[in-house]
Amino acid sequence: MSSEHHGSTVGEACWGAEETRRLRELKEQLDLQENLVKIGHKIVVLSGKGGVGKSSVATNLAVALSLQGQKTGLLDVDLHGPSIPTLLGIERQLTPTGGTRIEPAAYNPNLKVMSVGLFLKDQDEAMIWRGPAKHGVIKQLLTAVEWGDLDYLIVDCPPGTGDEPLSVIQLLEGAASAIVVTTPQDVALNDVRKSVTFCRQVKLPVIGVVENMSGFVCPHCGESIDIFKSGGGSNMAGEMNVPFLGRIPLDPALVSAGDKGLPFVEHLTASPTTEAFDKIVATVIAWCNPTAKSA
Repeated sequence: MSSEHHGSTVGEACWGAEETRRLRELKEQLDLQENLVKIGHKIVVLSGKGGVGKSSVATNLAVALSLQGQKTGLLDVDLHGPSIPTLLGIERQLTPTGGTRIEPAAYNPNLKVMSVGLFLKDQDEAMIWRGPAKHGVIKQLLTAVEWGDLDYLIVDCPPGTGDEPLSVIQLLEGAASAIVVTTPQDVALNDVRKSVTFCRQVKLPVIGVVENMSGFVCPHCGESIDIFKSGGGSNMAGEMNVPFLGRIPLDPALVSAGDKGLPFVEHLTASPTTEAFDKIVATVIAWCNPTAKSA
């Protein structure tokens, strides 16, 4: 074989591989757009600080919307600490179908759920992934999952302003908004401010700030005690010029319900926590549907 012919063959092979890659990326982009166009409101739940109850807020927001008849999806992109399956009591393992589409778990007729945690054979398994791998997985969860027609997609992001939230926002192509979760003490607020700044830098509208663990509700007398202070979230929201959605008290019954996979908005309907959360949900719905609000 001549060197000229050999060079031509190698060139054709490289061109073919590149063309195949481009076609695959184009198909993925079309599949992503086809999925996203069926989803009404995309809400990303963020926090610059871990341990503030962000996943609990995302879970109960999704459940509350579904109980109101809204077709809702809940996507857990906290790849290293997926807690959504535990909070919903659906820690059964999903098995790939062998096709290109993924069927989400159903919590109820109006709520579809997807989390990497649903694919783990061992819940103690550690996901040791770098940035590009994380982006690829998040893209697959948005592209390949059969979300169908949704009124809301709630996305639970890990704490911070790194790979995962940035990937979600980029993939949602500017069509999302954010809820920022904090606790009242300064050590949390200092980090959560960065989340608000992050949202502005990536042009992500902020629906508002939720102050979680805002007062401890005594299970005996019902009195609220400010263990972690109170009012820090509302003050921070005012300073950062973003809406304040409300305070959620720390209720021992809420903690027990979460460990048992029983969302408090569904199973603790008479609690002060649920009453406070219901007001937050109503505000979020009004923000997402301003025409309906003014009608």
